Amino acid sequence: MADFVLYSHPMSRGRIARWMIEETGAPYDIKVVAFEDMKSPDYLALNPMGKVPTLVHGKTVVTECAAICAYLAEAVPEAGLAPKPEERADYYRWMFFAAGPLEAAVTNRALKFEVTREQSRMAGYGNYASVMDTLEKAVSKAPYIAGDRFTAADVYVGSHIGWGLQFGSIEKRTAFEDYYARLLERPAHQRANEKDDALIAEMKGQPA
Repeated sequence: MADFVLYSHPMSRGRIARWMIEETGAPYDIKVVAFEDMKSPDYLALNPMGKVPTLVHGKTVVTECAAICAYLAEAVPEAGLAPKPEERADYYRWMFFAAGPLEAAVTNRALKFEVTREQSRMAGYGNYASVMDTLEKAVSKAPYIAGDRFTAADVYVGSHIGWGLQFGSIEKRTAFEDYYARLLERPAHQRANEKDDALIAEMKGQPA
C-alpha cells in the first residue's frame, strides 16, 4: 500500500499535486473525485472546502496546492525538492506570492473584475499589471524561482504560469514562456500530464 493517497481530478488544480508527487518519486495511489462528489459528506470530512486536491499521508491530511507541494518536499527529502538554507527566502517568497497575489489577480481578471486605483491600495495584490511585472522579474533573475536549482516552488509557480499561458489569464511574455519551457522538459512533469490526460480521455469515453 502506497504511503500517499492523492484525491484529485484531472481537470483541476489537482494536476499541480500530481506533478509534485511525481517529482518526489514516492509511490502513491490516486483517487479521482467527481465534481458532483466533492460536496459529499465523506469527502467534506477530508476537505471541508469540498475542493481537490487533498493529500493523505497516514493520518495526516494536507489540502491547498502550495501546502501540498511544500509538505511533499519535506516528507520526501531524498528527492531534493526542499530549499537549501540559501534558497529559503526566494523559495517561500515566490511560492506564497503565487498562492496569494498571483492567484487573486488572475482570478479577479478572469471574473472581469478590475480594481480601481483607489481599490488597489486595499487589495493585497495591488493590480494585475504590477503582479505581472513582479512575476516577470522573479523568473528572469535565475533559471529557477529560487536560484540555479529546481525546487518544489517551481512546481507551484510554474503550474500557475503554464496554466495562465495556456488559457490566456497570464500575459505571453518571453520570460514566462522561457521559464515554463524549462519546466516542460522535466520527465516528472511529462509523466504527470500523460497520466492526467489519459484519465480525461477515459472519462470522455465513458457513457454519459
